[in-house]
Amino acid sequence: MPSRSGRCSWLAKLSVRSGRREFRAQIDCNVSLHCLSDRNPEFALTKTEESDLKEENGKESVTEDDADAEDLEVFYPTNWWQTVHPGQAIPAGLHVRLNLQTGEKEAKLPDSTNEKSDMKDQKKRKRLDKVDIDSNSFTSQELKEALAKLKENEKTKSTMEANLEDVRKRFRPIEELKAEFERLNMRIETDYEIMVKLINKFNSSDSMLDEKIAALYDLEYYVHQVDNAKDFLSLGGLQLMINALNSTEAVMKEHAAFVLGAALSRLPPSVCSEKEGCLSWIWAYLKPPVEESESNPKVQIEAIEGGALQKLLVILATEQPLAVKKKALFALSSMLRHFPYAQQQFLKLGGLQVLRNLFKEKGMEALYVRVVTLLYDLIMEKMLLEGAQNNEDQMEEKVQQYSQVKLVPAVVEQGWCAIVSNLLALPEHDTREKVLKTVSVLMAFCKDRYRGDQHLNITLSMLRSEYEELAAEEQREGDKDGYFKELLGSINTIIQELR
Repeated sequence: MPSRSGRCSWLAKLSVRSGRREFRAQIDCNVSLHCLSDRNPEFALTKTEESDLKEENGKESVTEDDADAEDLEVFYPTNWWQTVHPGQAIPAGLHVRLNLQTGEKEAKLPDSTNEKSDMKDQKKRKRLDKVDIDSNSFTSQELKEALAKLKENEKTKSTMEANLEDVRKRFRPIEELKAEFERLNMRIETDYEIMVKLINKFNSSDSMLDEKIAALYDLEYYVHQVDNAKDFLSLGGLQLMINALNSTEAVMKEHAAFVLGAALSRLPPSVCSEKEGCLSWIWAYLKPPVEESESNPKVQIEAIEGGALQKLLVILATEQPLAVKKKALFALSSMLRHFPYAQQQFLKLGGLQVLRNLFKEKGMEALYVRVVTLLYDLIMEKMLLEGAQNNEDQMEEKVQQYSQVKLVPAVVEQGWCAIVSNLLALPEHDTREKVLKTVSVLMAFCKDRYRGDQHLNITLSMLRSEYEELAAEEQREGDKDGYFKELLGSINTIIQELR
């Protein structure tokens, strides 16, 4: 083999004879650099460490410098990663990487967006015209770490396969579950289909009383929704409930009235319940846009035309179990709320007198608060509607309808002022709250009567003392705007107005 200097001159001559002018500068540069590195080590592109030149067995490793210069081939880069074979010289400025999976060196043209960063990397690596393809550019420690990562990846892959096999053993495939559901012939029914079955079950002569009651119980759940109530009407279920109010079975009348009240309710059960009424929700549902979406006037009209109002008043006026009267009062309240025509008919049929007689019956104390709440709702919805600043034709028509309902004069005339105020003697705080609200509403019409009622004045004084203590205790516990403070404020307002 020729000497190092001899080989340099031979390479220069080779570049002249090759005829490949485009690569002449490249090869000449390589030659001069090789020669300089032989004479002066500081001009070498890479500084080879002694520890890396020898393997553990003591033999010298084969470097690229030992390869014949005629074996060097030019690497033609593209936009995709390509393997750089041993002995290939690559232009400067390329992306160069070591593929840890294959252990081969790869290179490609730089991306336009990352060109600047690549040039910085080139400067950092101090690469000049020739990329160092020497295997010793990676230390043995770096190669060991790369090999360790490969082994770790293989271990992770085997672990994942084991976990996947464990999952397959513990869980059934979705295709198998679907096939099993198909074999079971499971089918989801719509609300309409369910109501058809329940109505047929209730109307069937073959059904026992318990089966009919069970059907009514399920129907009450579905007809609370406005659309379901309309379907219930089209299926003839509403008239069936009205006819069932004449049943000789008390439990039948109870559940039929409950279903009827649910179908007539303009509010969801969570908002307007049988026990609590509507109270603070009245104003929100007096607005026309909400009313159109939430009310169910079609069912209300069909119910009153079907004779439901008369039959409900008969149940409340005759001797019936408390449970039956509770549900009948619930249905009556649902029919009257936000329906001025029904309120007119209620007054004509003596409905206020029927409700007043409930306070004379024994064992009907549970109905007292419900009746007072109904009166409060009916009076408030008219007052709020009349005070609304709305000039729409629909609102004007409704105001005109309510103007024909003479509820307050009938309430005052039939002695409801005293009936309501006497309920303040009841011990429950919730009952007192509702009664105080009703007394405040009736104050404008019953003020003279209340001023002359000595029993009411004594009751209000006692309540003020009681709630002053409870409010003070609340405040000591850190609740500045508590429940008892609100009740105390209502009592003080009524006392102030009566002075």
